[in-house]
Amino acid sequence: QVQLVESGGGSVQAGGSLRLTCVATPKSVGFNNMGWYRQVPGKPREEVALSLSGGATSIAGSVNGRFTISRDYAENTLSLQMTKLKPEDTGIYYCYARTDYTTHWGQGTQVTVVS
Repeated sequence: QVQLVESGGGSVQAGGSLRLTCVATPKSVGFNNMGWYRQVPGKPREEVALSLSGGATSIAGSVNGRFTISRDYAENTLSLQMTKLKPEDTGIYYCYARTDYTTHWGQGTQVTVVS
C-alpha cells in the first residue's frame, strides 16, 4: 500500500522560510511524477510544483523564484524549499505521486504565513 507522508509545515512570519518533505513508502515504488499542491478553504486545489519523470520540474508562476522542488529517487522523497513566504502562500500543502496506473495523495500539512 502506497503512503505519502508530509512534514515540515507550520506557522512562519512573512519573508520567512519553510521546508516541506514528503516520504513515499514503500521505497521500491517507482513514480512517474511527484509534486506539491496546496488548497485553501473554498478554493480548488492548485498545483505548486512538479517533479516530472526524466528530471524536469515545473513551478507555478506565483511561487517561481521563491520555491524549489527537489527529489531523491533513491530514498523516494520529495521536498519543497519555500523562501520569501507571503501570507497568500497560506494553505494545506499536499504531496502527490503518480505511477502508470495510480494516483496518490498525502494527508496534507498546514502552512500558515502571518504578516
